Amino acid sequence: MGWADRFRIGAGNVAGGGTRALPAAELDWRPWGEDRPAGALCRGTYVMPAYRLPAAEPSDLVQTESDSAYHGEQGEVTLAGEVVLRRGDSQLESPRVSVPASRETAHAEGPLALRDLNLLVRGAEAEVSLVSDEARIASAHYVLHDEFLRGSALQLSRLEDGRFRLSSANFTTCEPGNELWRLATSDLVLDRESGFGTARHARLELGQVPVFYWPWVRFPIDDRRHTGFLWPELGVSSGGYELSTPFYWNIAPNQDGTLTPRWISDRGLLLGGEYRYLFPTDAGQLEGAYLANDGGGTDEPGTPSRRYEGEERWYLDYRHSGYFDARTRYNLRYGAASDGRYFNDFGSVFGDDPDNLQRLAQIGYQGEQWRLDARAQGFQRLDDPLRDSDKPFYRLPSLTASSRWTLPAGIYQEWRSNLTYFWRDVDPNRVPLREAATGSRLHLSPASGWRFDESWGHLEPRVEWLYTAYDLDYGARDTDRDTAPQRAVAVSSIDGGLVFERELDLGGRDYRQTLEPRLNYAYVPARDQSEFPSFDASERAFSWNQLWSPYRFSGADRVGDLNRLSVGLDSRLIEDARGRERLAVGVGQAFYFDDRFIDMNGDPDTLPRAPEAGGNFMRYYNATRDRSPLVARLDWRMTDAWRSRWEWLYDDHLQRTESTSLNLHYRSPAGHVVNLGYRWELQGFDPSLQPGDDDYRNYNREEYDLSFAWKASHRVDLIGRAVYDHTNRRFLEQLGGVQWNDCCYGVQLVWREWVENNDSARIDNDTTERGLFLRFVLKGLGGVGGDAGNYFERAIPGYRATAF
Repeated sequence: MGWADRFRIGAGNVAGGGTRALPAAELDWRPWGEDRPAGALCRGTYVMPAYRLPAAEPSDLVQTESDSAYHGEQGEVTLAGEVVLRRGDSQLESPRVSVPASRETAHAEGPLALRDLNLLVRGAEAEVSLVSDEARIASAHYVLHDEFLRGSALQLSRLEDGRFRLSSANFTTCEPGNELWRLATSDLVLDRESGFGTARHARLELGQVPVFYWPWVRFPIDDRRHTGFLWPELGVSSGGYELSTPFYWNIAPNQDGTLTPRWISDRGLLLGGEYRYLFPTDAGQLEGAYLANDGGGTDEPGTPSRRYEGEERWYLDYRHSGYFDARTRYNLRYGAASDGRYFNDFGSVFGDDPDNLQRLAQIGYQGEQWRLDARAQGFQRLDDPLRDSDKPFYRLPSLTASSRWTLPAGIYQEWRSNLTYFWRDVDPNRVPLREAATGSRLHLSPASGWRFDESWGHLEPRVEWLYTAYDLDYGARDTDRDTAPQRAVAVSSIDGGLVFERELDLGGRDYRQTLEPRLNYAYVPARDQSEFPSFDASERAFSWNQLWSPYRFSGADRVGDLNRLSVGLDSRLIEDARGRERLAVGVGQAFYFDDRFIDMNGDPDTLPRAPEAGGNFMRYYNATRDRSPLVARLDWRMTDAWRSRWEWLYDDHLQRTESTSLNLHYRSPAGHVVNLGYRWELQGFDPSLQPGDDDYRNYNREEYDLSFAWKASHRVDLIGRAVYDHTNRRFLEQLGGVQWNDCCYGVQLVWREWVENNDSARIDNDTTERGLFLRFVLKGLGGVGGDAGNYFERAIPGYRATAF
């Protein structure tokens, strides 16, 4: 093939380079100007300039420009001046290029520049193939634009398969002029197609000081998932130290797994694993961990953390969900742990530490008229020790059907039915009699009502009929209780309210103010439930929502008697310009016409014992008081950044606060977050907890909660939280941290001290834990230490950690 077939000759010019340390401009670095993106960590970016020559057709045709061309007697050609060669996406710029008669290679003298898609290599001399992608460049400086990676090498070779091989090389992701870290190696291979780099005899240098050596290391050079070892995670706490070395397996585009050997001082080797998958109609994950022999930890003998010394410790959690069609979905879940203290001692590598582990097989159908649900469900409650009376019931199975019909003129009908078989593995002789039963429960709750709803008000009378029937088994326990009790009771209510509006001008802004009085009357007669079991019943604590609800209990085992009128007054301030609610304030109170006889004992004729007879004051008082606490609430969006919420329950008879909470939130568009919370709760306020329960607090609860995440700059996040138990004069949690996020590295340092309650509200069971968490990330290479960002997002509402 002749010269004219392979080359087009013209004129042009080129920018040169050399083997010296190159200035940023010669590495395609462009500092940010007015176009700097918000939050940009680097001071500039790499920008590939346009090609000097247009693409040719066909793509393997080589085009050239030069100031001069010399044709030798043997067919060789020498191009001089400002020479530019382009073949496909590759472009060579050099002051002098020699092409032999074979026209298969070209020798370029430096300073030269070789470009490809988002790639720049500058060097002293080069040998470039004119028929493939091969090239060899001496004394090279290179930049991979998209990967934000740059470095130098004694020799850089681009292989025929597109990989790059570098000898006596180094690389970093720091911007030009910053040598905070680099990886130096005798042999480096970069594979942009797979997204991996491989180095032999590599050393990590911080500020040109060697700090670590690998005989061989493989690392990702982009954000794609790759199989291989992740960086080790180090942790130090009051319980000792630990080291984790996760291995990630990229099984397929829709499947992956992680295997995490975790060495914990004074406990042993804990092997954890996780497998995830995603298919067109379903998805799931399996995770777990196993420790063959627990060393017991560093605590004193006899403490709860050493309760399982010498034993196997493990947990397993599998979850799967999917759908058969647009209306039919299903869920599977199975979780189990060796003991209730597992997560107290070891935590979870792959997510939050749970309070219980769920077991579930569920299928649901969502029709246009009917909703059907079938499930088998249970839990392992993670308390230690776990009393029989605290073990949850299994539902084996539970079948639910519900529907709603809307008729003309605002009339509606509802249907809900449930059939459940309850079982749990306990000794019936070790639990209260009403909790000793197992068996089936049928619960029907049809309802009818009429809803009149206009912009100026609403009225809704409603009647619901509750029918419950049991088939019970008390095992070998001796009892004369009815094993097939039944209950039928009507729940009647009428709810009505008016809405008054007026236009309002405040500070030059137009608002609409509403005044909304509301009345709600509910009547539920007392029915004997003294021989009913307690499968899922729990008495509800009073709140604003309870003002308008006729149900004093959750679950179907108890229906509380009620003859009550609730009165409330709401006022809202609506900003007309955007229709946004700026202020909502409400006050209400319930007035009782009869005492409430039904409690967890279910006896319709006997009130709880009075205090003078040795009974609990709060239980007796709540059953006999003639009015509820006065409930006040406020939701105020002061600005787009500031918002507050307040709720107050005040007993105007005994002149004391029963419960109050105040929360103030600040959310800045710049990312700043501040949360201030206050909570007060009277001892015994929650009727679902009784003295002697593990979760019962024998003191008035008063807590302050302050948390913040402040972006001091686009590089620095400051984080802190303090939860103070004012009643007992102690901090429940303290943490402070800083996150520095630079162009080529990130650092996260956090100190935390917290109270571990050991699954009990009793103070004498509490222990104090401390930990120091450090994470150091070299961007493009990896990091050391665990990522605490997810924990901060849970501990500090509204905070979103800046990703490394």
